[in-house]
Amino acid sequence: MTSGTAGIFITGTDTGVGKTHVGARIIRMLRERGIHVAPRKPVESGCKLVNGELVPADGTALMDAASQDHLNQVTPYRFEAALAPPVAASLEGQDIRLKQLVEACHSSPNEFLVVEGAGGFFSPVASDGLNAELAVALDLPILLVVADRLGCINHCLLTIEAIENRGLSIAGIILNQIDTDVTPGNLEEISSRVSCPVYRDNELGKAVDSILD
Repeated sequence: MTSGTAGIFITGTDTGVGKTHVGARIIRMLRERGIHVAPRKPVESGCKLVNGELVPADGTALMDAASQDHLNQVTPYRFEAALAPPVAASLEGQDIRLKQLVEACHSSPNEFLVVEGAGGFFSPVASDGLNAELAVALDLPILLVVADRLGCINHCLLTIEAIENRGLSIAGIILNQIDTDVTPGNLEEISSRVSCPVYRDNELGKAVDSILD
């Protein structure tokens, strides 16, 4: 993968912060702007067995948002156990390597690549790599999704430091409100401590415009 590839790598401060929800909305907004999107969730664990086939919920959501029907292309590596992908793979007698995931993210030059990692930035995605290594190999700008709740400032700043230490560019931070209770001050505190733009989840249109500039 070359740095000339147009796209973003969506990662999170943790699992369950709403990466897929944000990713699917961004894909729809890109399509509304006339952009051909190549969605990728190269590996997903915790898949449900339906009629003898493992169905990835996240990969399906991204595929549907892109109005496509090539699930094997979006999420080629799927595992049933709701564990870190390399652990889930080993339970099924498989070994997923970073090179396989990078190859699964290949797209056409006229496509905007939207890749969603699995779990947080330091979560393992292959037996020989974390999301961090996958992001470096793809060399795409990072969009960091953060659950807008108590404690997220620490998680966000730690993750931003880790991303910057790997020489990756940061397209922005999305504060995603996944709880009904609102924690005031997170946006202001994070914005004052980072150099990249910070958006609430109701400002994704602005985030997309910034990504495309």
